[in-house]
Amino acid sequence: MPYWLSIVITVLAIYIAISIALYYLQDYVLFKPEKLPADFQFDYEHQVTKEYNLETRDGAVINGLRFYPKGESKGVVLYLKGNSKSIKGWGKFAVDFTRHGYNVVMVDYRGFGKSTGRRSQKAIKRDLQLVYNKLKEQTNEDRIILYGRSLGSGFAAKLASMNNPKMLILDAPYYSLTKVTARYMPFMPLSLLMKYPLPTYKWLRYARCPIHIIHGTNDKLIPYKSSVKLSKVNPNLTKIHTVIGGGHKNLNNFESYHSMLEDILHSKPKTIDLENTSINVIHSSKLNKKKV
Repeated sequence: MPYWLSIVITVLAIYIAISIALYYLQDYVLFKPEKLPADFQFDYEHQVTKEYNLETRDGAVINGLRFYPKGESKGVVLYLKGNSKSIKGWGKFAVDFTRHGYNVVMVDYRGFGKSTGRRSQKAIKRDLQLVYNKLKEQTNEDRIILYGRSLGSGFAAKLASMNNPKMLILDAPYYSLTKVTARYMPFMPLSLLMKYPLPTYKWLRYARCPIHIIHGTNDKLIPYKSSVKLSKVNPNLTKIHTVIGGGHKNLNNFESYHSMLEDILHSKPKTIDLENTSINVIHSSKLNKKKV
């Protein structure tokens, strides 16, 4: 066998081996679950909560928490968390919404916390639609806000595309999970290998509610430019909010983030009268200057 052919075969074998490993090991790379015992008791200082379980059609159990605000509720925020830990730790962020008068519902994906069941993109989408349907039984859709954080941003966009919530808020979202992974493995056929492609941009096209995107300029995991790109998918409904210097995991440490969140939660859609604005004014250029 020619030497060059043996090298090609070796390289090809390694490439195939890596591809197979990537396909079967991606669950361990993408998801960092924290499992909780069935008798674990959630406890948050100064927060009123209620735990619940939903059984899915395939026999899985989705565990979640509802956080209650003081006084009359303005609606409910369905908070879809990131890819790590469980709602045990994520629950501390509920205060950012309960203080504005909103209930907050958080759930653990399959295999996280007390939730059970075999995990897949299809199964998680189906689970979250079940949760959303339960919320619709309790309140009108125009009182439901979808909030997707990192991994949860894709699932939130999917829910918004299939339903009619009051608004969609995406925190550090990705254009698609395939695109994020491609930054680290540019030579792999990820479109074929990814079991969780999560094409946020595709689902965002079909959202019919106001879309707010919050992203930090110093995000090393999911670059800020991904949100800029996403903002162009459904531009008439989308507004991007920039946290200068914000990273991927620390937006809550910036005062500007909380200011933005307050503006978003209290904002009301406005119709702008453009008749007397400069919207149709074109800047002068050599092409439109009158010849003398």
